[in-house]
Amino acid sequence: MGTNTTRVLAIALYAAGAAGLHVLPSCRAMSHGSGPQAQQSTGAGTASRRVGAIKTINGAVVTLTPDSGPNISVTVQATARILRIAPGEKDLKNATPIQLQDLQVGDRILVAGKASDDSLSLAASTVVVMTHSDLEARHQQDLQDWQKRGVDGLAKAVDPAAGTVTISVRSKDVVIHTSGTTVIRRYAPESVKFDDAKPGTLEQVHPGDQVRARGDRSSDGSELAADEIVSGSFPGIAGTVDSVDASSSTLSVHDLLSNKTVVIKITPDSQLRHLSPEMAQMIAMRLKGGAAGVAPRAASGSGSDTNGQTPHPASAPGGTAPGGAGATGRPGGTPDIQRVLSRAPAAALTDLHKGDAVIILSTEGTAGVGTVITLVSGVEPILQAAPSASSAALLTPWSMSAPSGDAGGP
Repeated sequence: MGTNTTRVLAIALYAAGAAGLHVLPSCRAMSHGSGPQAQQSTGAGTASRRVGAIKTINGAVVTLTPDSGPNISVTVQATARILRIAPGEKDLKNATPIQLQDLQVGDRILVAGKASDDSLSLAASTVVVMTHSDLEARHQQDLQDWQKRGVDGLAKAVDPAAGTVTISVRSKDVVIHTSGTTVIRRYAPESVKFDDAKPGTLEQVHPGDQVRARGDRSSDGSELAADEIVSGSFPGIAGTVDSVDASSSTLSVHDLLSNKTVVIKITPDSQLRHLSPEMAQMIAMRLKGGAAGVAPRAASGSGSDTNGQTPHPASAPGGTAPGGAGATGRPGGTPDIQRVLSRAPAAALTDLHKGDAVIILSTEGTAGVGTVITLVSGVEPILQAAPSASSAALLTPWSMSAPSGDAGGP
């Protein structure tokens, strides 16, 4: 599961007093490295801690799949203390003692005990559990809260001194206010998954970044007091294919806006779609009718409704919203491109050829090479209709997995 779960479990273990550990004040105060740290030995010849998901259970032996590294065989000792903690709890004050037989495959656990010399097995004296069912219930609650109290759009201005970031939501400015308790995260350079997001600062947010926040909105919707903010930079490319390297799963594209050639990686999570000529012409015609060639939906970069809520959560990183037939849209604006793409046939890297026109949304990447989130081919009419349209503005509304707590984004 996500880093939130890891942090809470790590703190719960501290609170359990296992191996002389101490209570930490808050899971939010722990760094992104807390999860891996929870899997380190606390000292030579003393206790070790491991966190992960239960893969199998065979009597008193549990196979643990950690967040990193090989599986670990955990023997739960007869005297072990087993405690169930609810997602969101920061210590063991409200933990409930349970029995070994209550553990189930898929549960998240953090164990403490004596590890073997090769660190592939552990005799557990303490087991702290977040059940799979509890995590799923919490996930649904958080997802609903993000939909109800969330807002997303492109960053327009950032003022770290004032603790504010202004985003554009359907051409309307929304000022997001932060406080000392606001959780700020930044998407990892190679990922659009909230589980991979790292603690960040307001200074890391720049104009043009995708920003999502949840909190209490003002009555007119122009301001939001944020409980959480997650941001990321997702470059957009509109251009033509220079070359395809199937052996390395990379694509060289000549970006028409920057007049540079960029190399982009394709992964199993990348969404590749191909628009039919009819779909492409339809979108192009609507783009021509939009203000300055880009309709309000595209310009805002938001998949939100007029109140800033997200009616169609992404089903997967770079994925499209579920359901929705046809190409609907507002009078005078673009059709609902999200729905159009959901009905467009999937494409493969081998379907792309030199000279093909593509619109791409990618991760920021490292060493100048990003990873494709969404790639759409068959877009020649769209680029002709709106040559200056930002592919990021057209595709960003469903580019990221929205934050929704311990179980990851919707």
